[in-house]
Amino acid sequence: MTDATTDGRATLPVGGGRDGMLGPYGSRLLHGWHATGGAADLDEHLRRYGPPPFPRSTDAAARLVRAVEDAGLTGRGGAAFPTGRKLRTVAAGRGTAVVVANGMESEPASRKDETLLSLAPHLVLDGAALAAAAVGADVAHLCIPRTRQDQAHALREAVEKRRRPGLDPVPVLVHELPHHYVSSEETSLVRWLNGGDARPMATPPRPFEKGVGRRPTLIDNVETLAHLALIARYGPGWFRSAGRPDAAGTTLVTLSGALRTPGVYEVPMGRPLGEVLDVAGGAAEPLGSVLLGGFFGSWLPVGQALRVPFAKQDLASLGAGPGAGVIVALPGRACGLAEAARVLGYLAAQSAGQCGPCRLGLPAVAADFADLAWGRPTQELTQRLEGRVGLLAGRGACRHPDGASRFAATALRVFADDVRHHLSLGPCAAAGHEPVLPVPETPAPADREWR
Repeated sequence: MTDATTDGRATLPVGGGRDGMLGPYGSRLLHGWHATGGAADLDEHLRRYGPPPFPRSTDAAARLVRAVEDAGLTGRGGAAFPTGRKLRTVAAGRGTAVVVANGMESEPASRKDETLLSLAPHLVLDGAALAAAAVGADVAHLCIPRTRQDQAHALREAVEKRRRPGLDPVPVLVHELPHHYVSSEETSLVRWLNGGDARPMATPPRPFEKGVGRRPTLIDNVETLAHLALIARYGPGWFRSAGRPDAAGTTLVTLSGALRTPGVYEVPMGRPLGEVLDVAGGAAEPLGSVLLGGFFGSWLPVGQALRVPFAKQDLASLGAGPGAGVIVALPGRACGLAEAARVLGYLAAQSAGQCGPCRLGLPAVAADFADLAWGRPTQELTQRLEGRVGLLAGRGACRHPDGASRFAATALRVFADDVRHHLSLGPCAAAGHEPVLPVPETPAPADREWR
């Protein structure tokens, strides 16, 4: 049983790999925690890793970018975009660049970024400063939600300890942003840092073209930057010693649901999903399905899910992806329609409300799903719902409707048996059970702050 935080998310233990397959530095990002059982301060961090190898010339910066490319590092925030290509594009932009480290983690089922910033803050700060040196930036911003005030205070203390000996070549500024689901989207960060609301903006231009201060802006997830800090020290070959050639390195995953020891774990990319669940002790009861990628993710039937490798290429063939490393094991006794309805109600309430799909389409889909889960659904309802879900994707000012559409469409497909049951017999008994997925309460519109 897990505890709950004030924002409705689960409090999870931290785990690591069990098989020694993660390379000569143990579990890599979480190695320090496994060695000491606590967060690393600056002195301990420097004893373990030494100072960051900042490039001192244009050629050295180019070599660092090339090392990240050769390592095959991809973004760990959800999109899995090649990090080296991002670095190269921003470095080639017009004007002095800016770096933004995204630690917002607004996905309720994820705890990996909060855990990493708590246990290894200096790896993230190393990565932010190294990325700034690689792209020629003169400042780095670290963004976290203002619901984590204790962590913000600890991070500012860590930044100050690094400033005194002049460790970083650029200033690193810690910011606390409003905590909404869409506030972690990269254009939301840019808009907020430019003095506006933490809501997504329409693109183009993309942040790498004109971002903070209309300058080329590199935005990377905090885990991505921590991996970059280790690649700069140990090289691309070391990074590739874990994972697969087409899915390199390790990744942090948040494993929850019907597992014996839910928590945040570090696993090699490309391992079968069943083996990934095994690091959390395996299933605590028979499973019915697996959610990959959180509230913007995809549902898979358990038999299919356990065999597929946890890698972008393999999951894409099933209409899924690794996302931000969220994996929820749903027990067979749960009602998938009720779980999905709660999430879609949350996503509808969490939108920025800036365009038709979010103001009208998503609330309509959420209401239809609620009727399907707890009301008296008809065949006409399911036909209408399928049509509405198909109209969400690709029509919004941001990708919020796209993620909700994927979540809803895969729920209808994977829980087709539940749909038939609800149509013929009404809501199942499980529809009224305690939810498995952590769905926080959303403040009323008048109480929501964006600035």
